[in-house]
Amino acid sequence: MTIISQTIDAKTPPLYSVRLIDRRTGQVHRVNGAPLLALSREPQAAAASLLEGRDPALWEARIEPLATRTHQ
Repeated sequence: MTIISQTIDAKTPPLYSVRLIDRRTGQVHRVNGAPLLALSREPQAAAASLLEGRDPALWEARIEPLATRTHQ
């Protein structure tokens, strides 16, 4: 896991949740019981990374914006 510190201001793109979904069950894919989830400001790239090497007939990536609030 890589953690990068970043200053967040009005110009910072929103944060998205990207989940890998098993089309056969409609459920989030789990690794050792934990749901596979990526947080990204570039959701299309994160989705492509999660789907890399997977059969698109069996897997999909769901992208959802995370609620954010700005401090004034």
